Amino acid sequence: MIYLDNSASSLIKPKNVQKAVLNALNNFSANPGRSGHKQAIKTALEVEKTRELVANHVGTSSDKIVFTLNCTDALNMAILGTHKKGGHVICTVNEHNSTRRPLEHLKQIDESFSYSVAEQSGRLGITWKDIEKELLPNTYLVACNHISNVNGDIADIEAIGKECKERGILFLVDGAQGGGHFIYDMQKMGINLLALAPHKGFYSPQGVGVLAINGDFEINPIRFGGSGINSLDPIMPQNLPEHLEAGTLNTPAILGFGEGIKFVEENFNFIHTKLEDLTIYLHYELSKLGVTVYTKTENTSGVLAFNIPGILSNDIANYLDEKWNICTRSGLHCAPLKHKSLGTLDTGAVRVSMSYFNTYQEIERLVLAIKTLIKHQNRT
Repeated sequence: MIYLDNSASSLIKPKNVQKAVLNALNNFSANPGRSGHKQAIKTALEVEKTRELVANHVGTSSDKIVFTLNCTDALNMAILGTHKKGGHVICTVNEHNSTRRPLEHLKQIDESFSYSVAEQSGRLGITWKDIEKELLPNTYLVACNHISNVNGDIADIEAIGKECKERGILFLVDGAQGGGHFIYDMQKMGINLLALAPHKGFYSPQGVGVLAINGDFEINPIRFGGSGINSLDPIMPQNLPEHLEAGTLNTPAILGFGEGIKFVEENFNFIHTKLEDLTIYLHYELSKLGVTVYTKTENTSGVLAFNIPGILSNDIANYLDEKWNICTRSGLHCAPLKHKSLGTLDTGAVRVSMSYFNTYQEIERLVLAIKTLIKHQNRT
């Protein structure tokens, strides 16, 4: 099998990640922070080590690292938790439904709330000029997808963060695809809220996400329950991260994530170079075949979207899966606004998303499969 759906979830996990999960199941299965006995304390300390790793990786303090159910949960927490009645939010055409749907929900529960969608005017991704066109006096939050999960377009988050900071506007970055492929420095980049998906670019287990926070501002919980402290109080604790973390944490996934960060940091340059080379190579080979490629050659984070004229994207993906045992993803990728901007809302597109563990031979095999499909189409 050739697995090229790593933007949905990475398939191959590094050995140190696998070992950390098994070790957690064997030695750290007590409930962290919920009891005073040695085993619970030992587990809680391991969780805090990972919290510190994440904080150092993204440039904030460990108490402002909130472990969530997944990246979608983190985005919901950021958007719903900062909601201001009568306020206005700007998102972008590149957003995943994890951002768009919470905004639509706010419109339903607050008639005075509004949001607008910044269109992409540049070749490579969203810029501050795109955001600036949508600014209103009551804009309090800009939510920006960093790297498009559809075609790899990259937003200029440093410039956007700088402008938001100068205007006192909160800046939320969806780092689901950027995490592991890009080094974030929240303070330097003016990022107030950063959502991460460890199971993608960090090669970590599914079942945990991160909302990283930078700055002092109000964010309300969207989930309520046990926190291990202040049990007599009927409301959630006010201090972070307990303010936003309700219920038992997924310790095995969290400890696996810690090792995923170590793997990425130790191999970052190798990962970046390999994904760049594989993306450029695939782009070059597909372009020679007359395939419609929606990814720019400069955007080389391992995500490439394409279509073959005259063949439905679902049929292409099914063919690759059934005839060649190659896993890709077709359709709208939970990002209909992006597909509308690409002109693929009716057809969808085939997405190839690579990881550090993919090889040139696998990409060559994919190109051969597509060549064969095109030849078969021309004969019929």
